[in-house]
Amino acid sequence: MENPMQALIEGHQRFLRDVFPEKRDHFHLLADMQAPRYLFITCSDSRIVPDLILQTEPGDLFISRGIGNVVPVSSGDVDGITATIEYAVEVLKVKHIIVCGHSDCGALKAALNRQSLKNLPKASRWLHHVEGAFSHRQPLRPEEGEHADLASIIRGNVIAQLGNLRAQPSVAHSLAYNALQIHGWYYDIMTGRIEQYDEQQRGFYPLVARKA
Repeated sequence: MENPMQALIEGHQRFLRDVFPEKRDHFHLLADMQAPRYLFITCSDSRIVPDLILQTEPGDLFISRGIGNVVPVSSGDVDGITATIEYAVEVLKVKHIIVCGHSDCGALKAALNRQSLKNLPKASRWLHHVEGAFSHRQPLRPEEGEHADLASIIRGNVIAQLGNLRAQPSVAHSLAYNALQIHGWYYDIMTGRIEQYDEQQRGFYPLVARKA
């Protein structure tokens, strides 16, 4: 029987043979320090690969991942997401924070169907943090067909998490001094395209214009 770990081992072999030698100097520069300009907060979903989608290099993105691209807001709580945000803002001095949701998000599917969480008590408690998505539900898009309702909630969750992000003390302080910008994105797995939330227009619009 094939060892399921073999694919990872072979991938690392290709990295050592084909990739690392070409980027050796870059990795040497990163060996003792990092200075990313962006904190990228996204979902744990295996289909979301930020460095592939954005064509970034090692050292460009400081990445925080959790189901539902959640930014928790609870007094007294300590968690990996908010600790990461604090470190990124206060120590790494990132200039941009991006909250990126995505199509077909399992976390928001579960929020719509709580029965699916009956054997997942920790996930169920975690997903209380996405309840704000329902008050920010976005207009349905006919072209999204049967997925339109879920997509509207997922986009709403991006907006809700942006609000939670602003409530983080380190973020609020940096925003007040214009030392930081925050962005809300929605990534469509089917098309590969990203939409950005426009706070003035209160809607999501293509990050990159489609060619005529």
